[in-house]
Amino acid sequence: MAVRVQTEDFDVGLEMLALRQKNPKVGAVASFVGVVRDLNNGDDVSALTLEHYPGMTERSLEDIVSEARDRWDIYDALIIHRVGTLLPLDQIVLVLVTSAHRGESFKACEFLMDYLKTRAPFWKKEQTSSGDRWVEARESDTSAAMRWENTRDD
Repeated sequence: MAVRVQTEDFDVGLEMLALRQKNPKVGAVASFVGVVRDLNNGDDVSALTLEHYPGMTERSLEDIVSEARDRWDIYDALIIHRVGTLLPLDQIVLVLVTSAHRGESFKACEFLMDYLKTRAPFWKKEQTSSGDRWVEARESDTSAAMRWENTRDD
């Protein structure tokens, strides 16, 4: 289980291959890649700046990966989250989860992304033609994350 917060881009294929090759029992790899959009809430977005607290952010991500491992029968997980200023089409986040079967990987990957969208200690500021603005979690993201509260797939 690994988390990385970095400014550098990542290669999805290489990261997936490295994670998958750690264990010959892997039968499924679920993945999610988040990308900077050029439009949000009707406004053009020219850049997205992501900030975090080094150390605290990594610990938070490690904790949520551990929770995913406790909830589902997964072999491994990787979260890479970029920080700094990113442009439209740049990759922001990668979540990979391996397991014996797809169901466990899908659920754990979705759980991790719901956490990242709503509770992970990242702050996002969009640069738009109307000026800079902080990005808040969407109600739909919060609702999606709430379904994991007090539920376990045991």
